[in-house]
Amino acid sequence: MGRLARSCLQSLLKLVNSVMGLAGMGMILYSLWMIRVWYRQTGDFWSHSNPPWFIYTFLGLGVTFCLITCSGHIATETANGHCISCFMVFVFLLVMLEAAVTADIFLNRDWEEDFPEDKTGRFEEFKHFVRSNFELCKWIGLGVVAVQALSVFLAIVLRALGPDRGSYYDSDDEYVPARLPLLRNQVQHTQYVADGYVPSHNDSWNVAINDKLNQ
Repeated sequence: MGRLARSCLQSLLKLVNSVMGLAGMGMILYSLWMIRVWYRQTGDFWSHSNPPWFIYTFLGLGVTFCLITCSGHIATETANGHCISCFMVFVFLLVMLEAAVTADIFLNRDWEEDFPEDKTGRFEEFKHFVRSNFELCKWIGLGVVAVQALSVFLAIVLRALGPDRGSYYDSDDEYVPARLPLLRNQVQHTQYVADGYVPSHNDSWNVAINDKLNQ
């Protein structure tokens, strides 16, 4: 029963963790599209002194989401306490960063001044898209945060259950009977040596020759 519960918990954590990975892949694809458009507009992407920080930030967040997803899958598969703890720390730091940015946007009226100037114009387009589809973006953001919180909770439960050690016990039981005949043969061989009798292949020939001589 415990093994079944652990297996279901691992599958659920992988499913929840995959949602965060899909979000990261979407951010990476959007960043690559912005890089392509920016290169078409400028002709030389690397010649500008002011790099498009918004594109780099979006790309970095997408890669971070994917790396956390990979670490979560490894931690879930191995059920190792140290791996699960590292995964929980990564997700917790990411949630704290998201909470800090959200608090700065809602509490600071001049929050746009905290970010450097974006000459690509993609930051303005992103803000316009969020404001035009505020309800949709709000639910997407809440969904991502809920997935992250749920993944941390499931990781805590999985860490409390620990790794599955039942398979090791089963494997030991399977190999014990295979070793028993060897142990018995070794005991019998030791007993013969202790009695001073060492069996030989020539014993039957010696017995036959002695019978003929006696006759």
